[in-house]
This record gives sequence, structure tokens and C-alpha cells, in this order.
Amino acid sequence: MASFSFLLALFIIAITTFIIRAFYVILQSGKPLERTDAKPLSTLVVLGSGGHTAEMLNLLSALHKERLMPRFYVAAATDSMSLIKARVLENSLNEKSGVPVGETARFIQIYRSREVGQSYMTSTGTTLIAIAHAFLIMIGLRPHVILCNGPGTCIPLCIIAFLFKVLGIRWSSIFYIESIARVKRLSLSGFLLYKLRIADQFFVQWPQLQRKYPRAQYVGCLM
Repeated sequence: MASFSFLLALFIIAITTFIIRAFYVILQSGKPLERTDAKPLSTLVVLGSGGHTAEMLNLLSALHKERLMPRFYVAAATDSMSLIKARVLENSLNEKSGVPVGETARFIQIYRSREVGQSYMTSTGTTLIAIAHAFLIMIGLRPHVILCNGPGTCIPLCIIAFLFKVLGIRWSSIFYIESIARVKRLSLSGFLLYKLRIADQFFVQWPQLQRKYPRAQYVGCLM
């Protein structure tokens, strides 16, 4: 009986510590990180089929890419086209700099939680596989920065990144830019990250979205 009480007390302490740490991470999210060096920040770029990838690559083209490297491009296993487009961008950048692509970028495919048209019943198993795969990817990469704009692939990656913050494994700054196609309401990915307060910075491209979701930042159209 005494041993059970001891284990129960340890469990309660662990849960309480986790909750306190989670609240701390939420409060600290969005605040500038104090860095004493100017080293590049390893960056995870989440791509999605269709317009998601086009928007993300357009955004990346406008950023200081020498500060965001190496870049890890992640797309669903069924979305080879997005990684091809990312390779084209990286090849054009490296032709100018003369640095081999392998030194500045990596291209990774991840299992998808749910395919289009897949039943919710069968998606339970695929979701668990996707989460496990995302965990392995995040353990290996542990990026400083995560950029995403709506594809469902970003959800397990961002949740695991948040847990890593809570556990003190790695503090990854998550930047979510809602797709320009979302005019009146957030995508499901955006809604989840907004409500769970997982993203450090949450951007929208339409003023009416910012009024509806006041913690979001309106940055105008980025296309």
C-alpha cells in the first residue's frame, strides 16, 4: 500500500510539473529568443500539395536564407511533386552561391495521417503511424525554426515540437502562416494550432481573419 501511495505521489508530481512547464512554454512562446551568436538556424519547412507548396516557396524566397540553414523540407509520402519544386528552388539558390545542395538542404517524406477520401475508421491506424514517423523525424532533426502554412502534415510535427519544448529537448520556434485561400475562417490545421496555442507566431493574410482571431497577426497578402 505504501509503495502504491509513493508511485501515485510521483505520478501526481510529474503531471503537475508537466502542466506548469506547458503553461510556461505557452507564456514564453512568441517572445524573442536570446542568442549570443549569429549562427544559422536549422529550419524545418513543411510543404503541402497544391497551393500550399507554392505559397511556402514564395515566402521562403523572400527570407534571409543564409540565416535559415540547413533547411529540411518535409512533404507527405504521396506528394513527391512538392519536394521536386523545393529541389528546383534549392538548385537555383546553390547555382548562385556555388555551395552544394547537400550542404544546405535535405528533402524528407513523411507518412500522411489521412489520405483524401480515406475513412475515419481506417485513418486511426495511419494517424498513429504518422505520429511515430514524425517523432523519429523530429528526434533526428530538432530544428530551431519550423515554417508551415496549413497542410495536415504539419500537425504531428508541431505537436511534437511543442512537447520537446515542454520536456526541454529543443526549443523550436513555430511560425504558422495561414494560406491566402483562407479568407473567412482558418483551415483545420490553423484552427488547431491557434486554439492549442502551439504556434509562436500566427499570421493571417486577410484583415477579417485577424478580427475573428485576435491573437493572429495580419501581414497582408504574401503572394
